[in-house]
Amino acid sequence: MICCTSPRKAGGMLAGLVLSTGLLLAGLSPAFARPGPDSFADLAEKVTPAVVNISATQVVEDKKLDMPKLPPGSQLDDMFEEFLKRHRQQNGEGRPRRSSSLGSGFVIDASGIVVTNNHVIDGANEIEVIFTDGTKLKAELIGKDAKVDVAVLRVKPAKPLAAVKFADSDKSRVGDWVLAVGNPFALGGTVTAGIISATRRNIDSGPYDNYIQTDASINKGNSGGPLFDLEGEVIGINTAILSPSGGSIGIGFATPANTAGPVIEQLIKFGETRRGWLGVRIQNVDDAIAESLGIGKARGALVSGVDDKGPSVGAGFQPGDVIVSFDGKPVANARELPKIVAQTPVGREVNVVVIRDGKEQTRKVTLGRLEDGEARAPKDKPAAAGKPPEAAPRVHVFGLDLAPLDEAVRGKFQIKESVKAGVAIVKVDPDSPAAEQHIAPGEVIVEFNRQPVASPEDVEKQAKALKSEGRKSALLLVANAQGQARFVALSLN
Repeated sequence: MICCTSPRKAGGMLAGLVLSTGLLLAGLSPAFARPGPDSFADLAEKVTPAVVNISATQVVEDKKLDMPKLPPGSQLDDMFEEFLKRHRQQNGEGRPRRSSSLGSGFVIDASGIVVTNNHVIDGANEIEVIFTDGTKLKAELIGKDAKVDVAVLRVKPAKPLAAVKFADSDKSRVGDWVLAVGNPFALGGTVTAGIISATRRNIDSGPYDNYIQTDASINKGNSGGPLFDLEGEVIGINTAILSPSGGSIGIGFATPANTAGPVIEQLIKFGETRRGWLGVRIQNVDDAIAESLGIGKARGALVSGVDDKGPSVGAGFQPGDVIVSFDGKPVANARELPKIVAQTPVGREVNVVVIRDGKEQTRKVTLGRLEDGEARAPKDKPAAAGKPPEAAPRVHVFGLDLAPLDEAVRGKFQIKESVKAGVAIVKVDPDSPAAEQHIAPGEVIVEFNRQPVASPEDVEKQAKALKSEGRKSALLLVANAQGQARFVALSLN
């Protein structure tokens, strides 16, 4: 995935331009061959004055070439001194170096509020906003957020600016026409048209991925520019492209307005983000885990751990709970929950519906602030290294060699004290189902079939009991050496 920010110089790029126009409708039935707009000219004329170029400059102190350490009185002293003098004069060494890049942005408030991508301005010492009429204004950074990749700037114009507003991006549909406006390859204001190719795309760029995919040409330098609907409202912020060569191949991604909008409001109001925080660790529910829990079809977010200082401590959440609704909103999978929670105001009391032991329960919790949770550093220290036992008692089950979680095993695998109890995994058969689930030596089985285990024999006994009941799989709560836990469903066959 490539962030579409352009270097200031476009060197040699024009030789690679290819003209492409028209929409092939041959063979489509009249019912589906709705004509597009005769022209995008009126729309482009309406929205382009609110689209700007962003020049971000970073000043970096150049490192000096130091004189080598020579023995006192060495005859090489004068030679090196003369060499370094000429080198510094020729290369300007020691003087600050300036590197700059160009991106795009757009005005959302006539008083001078401008939105762009965080990666366009990240690390910049100077930011300049360039308008379509050539006006250049110095910009002040109000706030930025790396998770959603947005930044908010303020300029001080002599008169009110042309501005655009956000649309309700949830109403956008695959196949809708869109218009991208920006500064590709440092060419200046450029308009490209296309359709929404897909929605809710996850490109593994952050915890809140929910991108609009479009085939409107987006290239380096388009970053931070707007993606418009036919009403001239912004449905997304152009952010990334998928390309082996760095240029458009018809797959671009924009952050939806409904994802970026609340973050932008917080940055304007507070200069920082204030996201809701539930204080639980979660994972996705696959078919095997759903069968193990007896909840039918796979859905919701599975709680694998509860932060001991988070807002959920007093709400009664437990590992193994499946969150299926949050504040009245359905939770389809583990990816959806962080987005919903983050957009919920800090301090609000919400109802959270969980499935426990096959039955729905409602828990009330008052949300904390995510940034406060992230600021807390873990307190645990690795256990001191120790000598592993020469003949530790072991049990072999599921392709796993299990041993008691004693001090010797803790020392060998550097298992933290936060993993208070369980059964240590000391060996994994490479061809076993456990290996396919990425279980590794040094991890600890904390629970087996929702029951705590204290010895390898506990695991063996419960595995035999499940088999006798005709169960297809067993649910294990497995913690790594740092104490992060996850549920794993293993086949009993």
